[in-house]
Amino acid sequence: MIPRIGGEKVASDAALPTDLSVVSRGRSEPRKSDLRLRSRGQHFRDPREWSATGGFCPLFVWATKRDLYQPSSNQARCPYRVIVQASGREIDWINQYLDYETLRRLADNTLKSYAHELLHFLRWWESVHHTDSISKDALTESTLLDYVRFQSGQRRALTGGTINQRVAIVDRALRIVFPDAPGQIAPGFQQTYWQRAPMGIGRPRLVLSRLRVKTPKRTISPLSVDEVARFWSSFRTSRDLAIVGLMLLQGLRSQEVLDLNGDDLLLPEAQIRVRGKGNKTRFLPLAPEAAQLLDHYLRLERPTTSTNALFVSLKGAARGARMTPAGLRSLFRHHRRTTGVKIANPHRFRHTFASDMVRAGVSLPALMQLMGHAQIQTTLVYMQVTPLEVYQQYARAVAQLVRPVPVTPA
Repeated sequence: MIPRIGGEKVASDAALPTDLSVVSRGRSEPRKSDLRLRSRGQHFRDPREWSATGGFCPLFVWATKRDLYQPSSNQARCPYRVIVQASGREIDWINQYLDYETLRRLADNTLKSYAHELLHFLRWWESVHHTDSISKDALTESTLLDYVRFQSGQRRALTGGTINQRVAIVDRALRIVFPDAPGQIAPGFQQTYWQRAPMGIGRPRLVLSRLRVKTPKRTISPLSVDEVARFWSSFRTSRDLAIVGLMLLQGLRSQEVLDLNGDDLLLPEAQIRVRGKGNKTRFLPLAPEAAQLLDHYLRLERPTTSTNALFVSLKGAARGARMTPAGLRSLFRHHRRTTGVKIANPHRFRHTFASDMVRAGVSLPALMQLMGHAQIQTTLVYMQVTPLEVYQQYARAVAQLVRPVPVTPA
């Protein structure tokens, strides 16, 4: 039974079925509740090896991208597939939607995120309907409302942003795969309205308002000078200093740092080439401090390797291989624990860079280019002014005003 808002709480997502998984590119990408399955069973790169063992069934099939599908010449296939772990059977409607989004040339990380969010919805559906099969006749106007109630009723409270993201992805997938199905949202929770064109140019357009959970406005405070100094004091390698320096001095995202190659550095021109979201490339001026850190890392620390990756592992079995997101998270986790700066994370350094640029008087269009934003509304989020700055600017403006001074009556 689906818990309603304010009713009995469910324990967590662990109560959902875990026999479904996302597979891709030679490894499984399970949710946290499936991590215990990693160490059990055998894994085969070729299904023929599985059949040669006498029918032993692994908990999930380890397949390469070529093993998962055979793409045709006129149809794009998503590199991530949602399957039933026991049988390897694909969930057709989810994979069909992922293939559709692949045609839009979305980034692999975006497709993987979509796959995991749809997998969460499918596990909830199976826990309620006792089947992983979905048809247009099974969808009702309360489908997504019940899904929202389930997420809102968990003991470990989910943020409104997480719920809204999941509902939006599921809603879009169901509307595309099952266009003839009745609406998945009750009529009282969606409405149409006219939206004015940006800057008053063009005709107004009709917009459909979707089901959304109220989300409080997030306020992210930048790191102080003391916190940055304390965090940097624990670093012992130029590689780690260069990574954090690119976030603090250039405003790069964590994935943008990991995707850098050696030929992206244009040190003679003091420039760096960055591949951002949506595979959009931008050229940024390289700060002298960042150039010095990168030069020291390349000359003294980076091992000789065949990979073109800029940041590689310095030790262990993966020495010389491109640094992974898990390795970057481990790096920040270690230094947070060492220095006690608990709020230090890659995005916090990026936010600190944006705040420093605003204080230095950088214009909004220039900051938008530096941050790699497609919409100027995203850049406005970073333009937060502290109460002290408001007072200072107010006092400076009042001092420059020329106006009559009121005379106190005797």
